[in-house]
Amino acid sequence: MTLLVIAYLGGVLTILSPCILPVLPFVFARAGQPFVKSSLPMLAGMAMTFTAVATLAAVGGGWAVHANEYGRYAAVTLLAVFGVALVSPQAASILTRPIVALGNRLMNSPGQRSGSTVGRSLALGIATGLLWAPCAGPILGLILTGAALQGANARTTLLLLAYAAGAATSLAAALLIGGRVFTAMKSSVGSGERIRQALGAAVLAGVAAIALGFDTGFLARLSYASTSTFEQAVLDNFNADHREPAATMVASNTPMMAAAKPRFKSKLPVEGRLPSLDGAVEWLNSPPLTAEQLRGKVVLVDFWTYSCINCIRTIPYIKAWAEKYRDQGLVVIGVHAPEFAFEKKIDNVKGALKDFQIGYPVAIDNNYRIWQAFQNSYWPALYFVDARGQIRHHVFGEGEYDTSEKVIQELLADAGSQVAENNMVRPNAPGAEAAPDLGNIKSGETYIGYKEASNFVSPEGLSGNAAQDYTTGEPGLNEWGLSGNWTIGPEQGTLNKAGGSITYRFSARDLHFVLGPGADGKSVRFQVTIDGKVPGASHGADTDAEGNGTVTETRLYQLVRQAGDVGERTFTVRFLDPGVEAYVFTFG
Repeated sequence: MTLLVIAYLGGVLTILSPCILPVLPFVFARAGQPFVKSSLPMLAGMAMTFTAVATLAAVGGGWAVHANEYGRYAAVTLLAVFGVALVSPQAASILTRPIVALGNRLMNSPGQRSGSTVGRSLALGIATGLLWAPCAGPILGLILTGAALQGANARTTLLLLAYAAGAATSLAAALLIGGRVFTAMKSSVGSGERIRQALGAAVLAGVAAIALGFDTGFLARLSYASTSTFEQAVLDNFNADHREPAATMVASNTPMMAAAKPRFKSKLPVEGRLPSLDGAVEWLNSPPLTAEQLRGKVVLVDFWTYSCINCIRTIPYIKAWAEKYRDQGLVVIGVHAPEFAFEKKIDNVKGALKDFQIGYPVAIDNNYRIWQAFQNSYWPALYFVDARGQIRHHVFGEGEYDTSEKVIQELLADAGSQVAENNMVRPNAPGAEAAPDLGNIKSGETYIGYKEASNFVSPEGLSGNAAQDYTTGEPGLNEWGLSGNWTIGPEQGTLNKAGGSITYRFSARDLHFVLGPGADGKSVRFQVTIDGKVPGASHGADTDAEGNGTVTETRLYQLVRQAGDVGERTFTVRFLDPGVEAYVFTFG
């Protein structure tokens, strides 16, 4: 039903097309006659004949082409006689009597019966319909392309009839207005003879234009340029299930032909436009990029921060997409928006890019200017932008990787890229970058700084911004405690003396801890135990089987990856040197 409405509206828009000009004189020649008995039958004949001829054209057989050529010759001859009869009855009398009689029958001379008036008007409409070759803009091209690909059928004929009905509707509106104008002109001039002659001259001009091929050549090209924008807007607003045809022209007086090759068009909704990328304090791996520079490219914008475990697990996929689709027109942009103060240090971000082997452009958004322009609220957040600069999809959080890659493929195809393969990337992600064991995670992100700390069980309670001796207590599941002398700030806890520890009761395959050296930058040695024992095979990527590790830079450390059955475990990390800064536990 939607496509029928679209076809009808496409026909209505035909009145705006220059290629309708050769037909208008035949239509307006009936403007002074009763609409129901004269104009309406002519428009109906036009619509029915156009539908029949266009359906035959969709079949594509050579016999249909030649049949329509002969029909056009006959119609041109018939309408030429009609035009001559309007201009000069004296000239018409020179012609052979049968042709003059036929021309006179087509004229709406006084004294004729209403029944024959309807018949004459219908015959005139049929003749005009044989000459009507409107431009193959997006909507008519859609119909004919579908017929070419799937074969002409009743649905094709129905769509063509809807298109023709739309054109007839707009012509009828023009006729009603024109009829009032002609009536006023006749009353002011006192005679309709001059108007009759002017109409005859216009009919002959239309016949000449059609005979010379202007209706399917120059006017067709001009029409496509003038109406395709309107028709495409109709298609986009209705979000029709279609493929967008390339522009196609009819080179001679032959029926309309379908588009040469349909092009894929994405049906993803438009969620907004790519906002400004201004405001980054620095760009890494690239000079500054702008939304204007990226027009014509498919763009993936990834909001991330380098110590976020969810972002870290997304990185292998983003890197793989950037590499796989780079030559097909994909541009990946990482927007690094820090969560902690240490993530604002550009040298730290540069080190992270090296560690993760990230080569695509990264905007340092320390002031959250780009974050705010997108009205973003998540790490990670992926925004998929088409070649026209429109946001077409988004993903908040990790996961949905196959869906995301299919969106990339779809937007590249929409931009004209030949995406031959549709297999999904499967990156080999080591350490913390590996996918989480979702079926066994029963522990969630836990902060050490007092601004967001929760589930703290040391009996001394949490003292903010002051050195304090703590004892661990007995944590239950997802509870934690401190041992030793610590100062707890808004974002992190800082160990003041060597030998302090942190204990956490967790249930997950992986345990990660964001840690950093102190203000002096000296490395801090540590040792991990699980249920009071060295981890053995359950050690993480940043510890050995004995649980030993060293904090050398501020980042996420993987301290545990359970090798056997995943269950509740008591984790303890004891720091052999002072100065460590502890930020947040995460799990996988």
